[in-house]
Amino acid sequence: MSRAIRALAPLAALSLLALAGCAGQASDAELGTEENPVRLGVVGASDPYWDVYKEAVEAEGIALEIVGFTEYPQLNPALTEGELHINQFQHIQYLGDYNVSAGEDLQPIGATAIYPLGLYSDKYDSVEDIPDGETVVVPNDTVNQARGLLVLQSAGLVALEDGGSPFSTLEDVIEAESRVAVEALDAALTVTSLPDVAAAIVNNDFLGNAGLDATDAIAQDDPADPSALPYVNIFAVRADDVDNEVLNRLVEIYQSTPEVLEGVQDVSGGTAVFLTTPKSELQAALVTVEEDIRANS
Repeated sequence: MSRAIRALAPLAALSLLALAGCAGQASDAELGTEENPVRLGVVGASDPYWDVYKEAVEAEGIALEIVGFTEYPQLNPALTEGELHINQFQHIQYLGDYNVSAGEDLQPIGATAIYPLGLYSDKYDSVEDIPDGETVVVPNDTVNQARGLLVLQSAGLVALEDGGSPFSTLEDVIEAESRVAVEALDAALTVTSLPDVAAAIVNNDFLGNAGLDATDAIAQDDPADPSALPYVNIFAVRADDVDNEVLNRLVEIYQSTPEVLEGVQDVSGGTAVFLTTPKSELQAALVTVEEDIRANS
């Protein structure tokens, strides 16, 4: 989920209209044949590793069609309506938001990677060097603000009410127990604030233009921390397809093909942390996320 959301290309939209209904009409036995290839929806279909992945899948006798999108909100409805068999672009938190808002039940069947959200500074080489009372900036959008606050809490810079959650806001910062003050800016502006603040949470999208590298982060998500699980990127399918052998094999091929993982790492600028979290754990995490969303609605 590190890519910027852009408008859906007209060609992709036309392709979707042509595909409408096709995926949902095929039986499991027919899936992956030349007559009924698996349709995988992704963002960034032009990234070279998708060609490598397609070759690896088809080398195992599974016909695959990669359907490219440039707008995140189009992929889950396309999967729901049967235009796709599977998609790969989102983390669990995003999927939970979709399921709750749309009244749907899409499910994760495999993990790809987590892209750590990092804390960067022009002035300090470590979190410990930041003096008490300084100001740190986080993004102001709901998902990234909460995630950024969790990074700050893990780094010992702030304390959050009830230990924090994917719904934490600035109002949840316990000032008396925090080392720094926290302000929120548009995600595109946190990196430009670095000369004026002690540190800032910066989304991966904005690192390159600022001359930063992921290795410059002085703190970031810990993939082993349970609070990071909602931000694991996943393959998602319709609930009826969670045990589909062909679709689950697609996950295994992705996770076990070195050339694919190398390509993903190249595109991510070295930020990807690959995971093979069992789907049962991913699905349990989704249940928790959805319950939290409903409770906070």
